[in-house]
Amino acid sequence: MPQFLFATCQIGAENALKAEVAREHPELRSAFARPGFVTFKFAGEASAGPGFRLRSTFARAWGFTAGKVDAAVLGRQTACRRVWELIQSVPVTRLHVWPRAGALPDTDDCDLPWPEEIAELRQALLGAASLAGPIADARNPAGETDAAPVGQWVADCVLVEPELWWVGYHRVETFHEAFPGGRPPLRLPPHAVSRAWLKMEEALRWSQLPCPPGTVWAELGSAPGGAAQALLERGFHVLGVDPAEMHPDVLAHPNFTHLRQRTNQASRKEFRKVRRLAADLNVAPNYTLRAVESLVTHSQLKIKGMLLTLKLVDWALADRLPEYLARIRSWGYNPVRARQLWHNRQELCIAAIRDRSLRSGLPSPSRASA
Repeated sequence: MPQFLFATCQIGAENALKAEVAREHPELRSAFARPGFVTFKFAGEASAGPGFRLRSTFARAWGFTAGKVDAAVLGRQTACRRVWELIQSVPVTRLHVWPRAGALPDTDDCDLPWPEEIAELRQALLGAASLAGPIADARNPAGETDAAPVGQWVADCVLVEPELWWVGYHRVETFHEAFPGGRPPLRLPPHAVSRAWLKMEEALRWSQLPCPPGTVWAELGSAPGGAAQALLERGFHVLGVDPAEMHPDVLAHPNFTHLRQRTNQASRKEFRKVRRLAADLNVAPNYTLRAVESLVTHSQLKIKGMLLTLKLVDWALADRLPEYLARIRSWGYNPVRARQLWHNRQELCIAAIRDRSLRSGLPSPSRASA
């Protein structure tokens, strides 16, 4: 059984990731690390048993380590063949290639596409696959925007440095695991009024929050309206709560209503038809949770599901994540899941369900895991 795991994360989240893994997996010890990349070793006689899953909010992607390849020493062609030799016993059907954040210029900017050399290396690796043992990709190349099927094993090649590649593998079980580095194939559309569109769209896809068209959402901190646009495009009605101005394009939408007030100033009558709640307030987590709590615990309101963004104004607040999740569960929500989305910055997303009838559509959570 593999003795090492690797995980990639946002630059700056390394300590939060290590602390979380230490809390969730006392059998693991942190080992080699670079900004945006951390490895872990099973301590003593411990090992990854069947069905092992890394429980982590801050890992964008993770897998079992097979070894590393120094292309600067071996040369590109030999290095590509060596990748397949390291994982020849694993029945992989897909190949994911991605750089750790900061390994290549601009790769720490989550809104920019990866450099062309990533696609070039992927093609070189696919070309070498037939020499070391064919995989599905070699016969029918799937691009980085094609989701790997659930249950399939994926070969991972992470550029820790341009010529130092970390090789491993993982089994696809969640939304983000289907894509290289946990990066969903999203691009900000020209009509979007802010990048909040990306965060909301990713949150909706990840959470799989059951929500029929026509559902009324309240969005706390909605200005200028990027997230509201993502909701409106799915056929929802949106009550935007924010004292700041909304973009004219959002205000013009027939299914959008602007409540130009702070949450604590708004009459609870305005929320009577609301069944889903989103919040993205530029304040510390306790302030966001306080605003949300005042609504979801009100006896006359029936908010059945939530997508909350919590700003980690200080990375030390990541240690309080279990406390935040417990507080949300105390309001009657379960399951409650957390993840630092690809398009999050120094923040994380929480998905929560209250109504039992909605739970069957959600993937099974593993405590704080994504």
